[in-house]
Amino acid sequence: QEFEQRAAAVLEVNPSYGDVFRVAAAQAARKYRFEEAAVLARRAIGIERDNVRAYADLGLHLLRTGDEPGARRALETAFEADRFDIVTFNLLKMMDTLETFASVKAGGAVLRLDPAEAPVLRQYAVPMVQEALAKMSERYGLTPKGPVLVEIFPKHDDFAVRTLGIPGLLGALGASFGRVVTLDSPRAREPGSFNWQATLWHELAHVFTLQASNQRVPRWLTEGVSVHEEGLLRPEYARDSELAFVWAYAEGKVPKLSALNAGFTNPATINLAYFQSSLVVGLIVERHGYAGLNGLLTAYGEGLDTDAAVRRALGVAVDDLQKAFDEKLESRYGRLSRAIVVPDGFEAPKTRDAATLVSLADKYPGSYPVQVSVGQLLASVPEARDDAVRVFERAATLVPTATGPASPRAMLAGLAEARGDEAGARRHLTSLMADDHVNVEAARKLAGLADKAGDEEARVLAYSRIVTIDPFDARAHSEYGRILQKRGDLATALREFQAAVAAGPVDVAAARCDLGEALLQAGRAADAKREVLAALEIAPTYARAQDLLLKIIER
Repeated sequence: QEFEQRAAAVLEVNPSYGDVFRVAAAQAARKYRFEEAAVLARRAIGIERDNVRAYADLGLHLLRTGDEPGARRALETAFEADRFDIVTFNLLKMMDTLETFASVKAGGAVLRLDPAEAPVLRQYAVPMVQEALAKMSERYGLTPKGPVLVEIFPKHDDFAVRTLGIPGLLGALGASFGRVVTLDSPRAREPGSFNWQATLWHELAHVFTLQASNQRVPRWLTEGVSVHEEGLLRPEYARDSELAFVWAYAEGKVPKLSALNAGFTNPATINLAYFQSSLVVGLIVERHGYAGLNGLLTAYGEGLDTDAAVRRALGVAVDDLQKAFDEKLESRYGRLSRAIVVPDGFEAPKTRDAATLVSLADKYPGSYPVQVSVGQLLASVPEARDDAVRVFERAATLVPTATGPASPRAMLAGLAEARGDEAGARRHLTSLMADDHVNVEAARKLAGLADKAGDEEARVLAYSRIVTIDPFDARAHSEYGRILQKRGDLATALREFQAAVAAGPVDVAAARCDLGEALLQAGRAADAKREVLAALEIAPTYARAQDLLLKIIER
């Protein structure tokens, strides 16, 4: 009401000043209130028909509400009037690309996928979106307004333009606007740099927190819920920034809850803010259940500030929540925070004398940084590698979830393989992969070792992880499919064989035969025959395909 009064006063001075609504629309959009922004932008155009900026802004607002036809009309109007506006040009070019995408229904959502990627990604994205919408609808007591539009881009700059109107946005993997979700496809970045399935689940969670709060949820809560949801999908998905957070905790740099939102505005602290927010959400769910969490979202949606929203939804003051959070941190991370601190008086060793190094590690048995630094030096001395193993094992005990190529378990796997202990290497890699969900190189290393040893459990873990991180690895799909087929999981094996064919295998005829055999086993003889004939078109003398065709005909 106050805004309307002030806008009216402006229009008394200049009745055709559309920017009074356009600028307000831009401010609303900055607060994620995109539907209201679109309404305000239309009002700007209504009183100033030649306001080119208002048409351009309206196009961007409508893109974020999912109204792509309306967005194109507004953007084309703006472009006709100003062909030098780079954002408008970028958005129209991106929409031209989007028009080539395949559309796939997934329950209450529509997926838009690049035609070259759709045959593979739909095998995983469709069931994941359906599962996410079903489980989160139950958890948050909300059926989202839809259809929810999910767009997955093979080029990162297309995703960036879809999100902001300009390329770049290097730190982001996905975005959610309430009814629209956008993200990088696995091909948009190097395999092993991120887990696209974790990102998709994370962004879908934003749909619920944004809609449940009428787009008014603070950043800490919506990001906290999304990371919490990642952990519900797979615990390791939510732990990416855990050790960095523990470092901050050890140094007394964890912000108070009242200042948590500010952490998202600083590139140096944003990852820590994500993780800390997920811990706060976990505490709320632990003590107040999802009813309390949902009540908090509703309170924000009614315009309450944090103090009032927390008191009404949880029945406690923010100070009480802070006290409970501090207790939780000490209980969960107190010992770990003390283990990762560099001891007073410790200096990084420069010697390579094994006895001196071992003595130094033994002097600080409870210090993770000491064990790691000493272990790395010992590992570089061939005759001291047994000592390196002992030191790294101590480090792995101190910080069991450390990940990365220089982490204790990764180093132990490398040392075991170097001395011919392939069983030990498999054991350490298996342990590492329980926490490192984006390490595709570790998964491939484990797959090779497990293939050689015939270790079926390790093969399942390795190949399932490879196809998750890099779904365009046709060989991994084929290997995983054969394992599943042998185990009797025919439905999942069929998915893997279909993905192998779609991913472009080196040996297309063999991949077609894999799929044909599984289809025949599933009782789908006509479909199996189609795959075998496709294999014979490629390799007419392929004995395996000929035998399978005879088997189909005999049946």
